[in-house]
Amino acid sequence: MTSIDIHHLTKEYGTRRAVDRLTFRVLPGRVTGFLGPNGAGKSTTLRLVLGLDRPTSGTATIGGRPYATLPDPLRHVGALLDAQAPHGSRTGRDHLRVLAASNRVPVRRVDEVLEETGLAPAARRRVTTYSLGMRQRLGIAAALLGDPEVVLLDEPSNGLDPEGIVWIRALLRRLAAQGRTVLVSSHLMNETASFADHLVVLGRGRLLADTPMREFIDARVRPRVRIRTSDPTALGTALARHGHDAVAHADGHWSVDHARVDDIGRLASEAGVPLLELTAEEGTLEQAYLDLTATEAEFTAQPQEA
Repeated sequence: MTSIDIHHLTKEYGTRRAVDRLTFRVLPGRVTGFLGPNGAGKSTTLRLVLGLDRPTSGTATIGGRPYATLPDPLRHVGALLDAQAPHGSRTGRDHLRVLAASNRVPVRRVDEVLEETGLAPAARRRVTTYSLGMRQRLGIAAALLGDPEVVLLDEPSNGLDPEGIVWIRALLRRLAAQGRTVLVSSHLMNETASFADHLVVLGRGRLLADTPMREFIDARVRPRVRIRTSDPTALGTALARHGHDAVAHADGHWSVDHARVDDIGRLASEAGVPLLELTAEEGTLEQAYLDLTATEAEFTAQPQEA
C-alpha cells in the first residue's frame, strides 16, 4: 500500500511558520481534496512531500520513503505543481520524451498520455503556442507519464474549458478506482465536491480537518427541509405544534432548520396539510469550508456598503 505520510511536519521561513506540526495520511483508493485559504501552507506542504524544500522538522514520506530516495521517481510519483514549467521552445511531445528518457520510462508512454489527455493533435506544436488549458493538460500528461502509484495535482482544473473539467473529474475518479493515491489541491469548492472522497483542510499551516467529505459537510452545515404548500396557515400551525421553527420566504416556500424530510412529511400528512414541494436542502462543501476557515484566511476583503 503506497500512502503519503506526513508526521509532525514543520517548515519555517525566518520567523514565519508556513507549516506547523502537520500530521495526516493520504491513503490509496480514494481522491483526497487538499483545501485551505491562501497562505494556509498547501503549496509548501506539497513541495516538502516532493523534496523541493527541506522541512525544519518532521517528515514527509511516500510509501515509507522520502521522495529524494526513490529510484526513477516519475515511475512512483506523478505531480503537477506549475503548468508553466515546460520549456516554451520545445514541442509538447519532446517535453515528455525528455522526461521519459531521464526516468527510464518506455517511449511508448509518451504517445499514450498525449492521447489520454487529448493533446495528440497538438503534440508537435511548441509549448509557447499552447493555451493555459493545453499547458495544464501537458502537466497532467507529465504526471501520468510513469504510470505512478501516487498522483499529486495542484489546481488541475485551472484554465480548462467545461469539457476539460468533466474530463479531469473522470480521470481523478478512475485513478482512485485503480487503487492509486490521489491528492488534489484546489480553491474550487464545487469542483472538489464533484470528485473528492476525503478532505484534508489546512489553516495558517495547521491541520483543521482530516475527514470524509460528507462527514465534513454534515458536521458544519445544519440540515434543512424546503416545503411549499397551498395552505401555509395550517402548515405553520402543524410545524409549531411539533416544535419546529419555520421561515417563510418571498417566493412562497418555507424552510425548516434541523429537520428531516421524513419527519416533516409525516407530520404534514397527519395534519392533512397539502404539500406541493418537500425536499431536503443538503449542505454544500463551500458552506462547510467557509464555516471552518472563517478565521483562518490570511487575506480577507471587507464587504463594501452599497
